[in-house]
Amino acid sequence: MLVGGLGIRPAIAVTGAHPKLAAPPGVVPLRTAVPGIGAGLMQRARAALAQHGARIVHRDVMAVVDFSAASHEPRLHLVDLSCGTTTSLLVAHGRGSDPANTGWLERFSNRPGSNASSSGSFLTGEAYSGKHGHSRKLIGLDPENNEAESRAIVIHAASYVSREMASEQGRIGRSQGCFAVAQDDLAQVMARLGSGRLLFADKA
Repeated sequence: MLVGGLGIRPAIAVTGAHPKLAAPPGVVPLRTAVPGIGAGLMQRARAALAQHGARIVHRDVMAVVDFSAASHEPRLHLVDLSCGTTTSLLVAHGRGSDPANTGWLERFSNRPGSNASSSGSFLTGEAYSGKHGHSRKLIGLDPENNEAESRAIVIHAASYVSREMASEQGRIGRSQGCFAVAQDDLAQVMARLGSGRLLFADKA
C-alpha cells in the first residue's frame, strides 16, 4: 500500500535468521536483512540487543532507525520479533546533523547543545507529558549516545513530521536531536515501543 507517494508498507512479514546472531529466548528468528533495513544495519541492531541484554527487559519489539535514508523516507522501523513483521514510519533527525536542511543526515553528535542526532543503542524509558506533549524518555547505552538523558533526547510527535510534508517538500522538518514522529504515528510508537525496549540508530 502506498501512502503519500512514499511507498510505505505498514506491515511486512519477515522470516529466517542470521547464523551468527542467535535470537534471544522466546523470539522468532529473523534474517539479517528485513524489508527496509540494510543487512549490515540489522546485524548491528541484533548484536546490540545481545550486548545490552541485561538492560533490555522486553524483547518482543525493537526499533531500528536507518539514518542513511533521506528524511522523506520511512526510516524508523518497528521490528516485531514475536511474529516477524515490520512497520516503517517517518522520523526526524536533528538540526545539528543537517545544518543545510537538505533532508539528509550528515553527522552524529553526542555533545550537549549540538542539536544533533546520536547513533547507537537507546533503552526506552518511561512515558511522560512535557513541552512536546506525550513523550517517551530514552537512555543512551553507548559512549556515542550516553548524554541522551542530559540532552533530553526523547521520542515525541511534531507538526513538522508528516507524510504530506515529505511528499510536497521532499523532506520533513528537523528536531533538536529527538526522534520526532508524525502525530498520527505517535500512539502506535508509544504503545508498541514501550518502556524497557531497544531503539538502535545508525547509518547503514
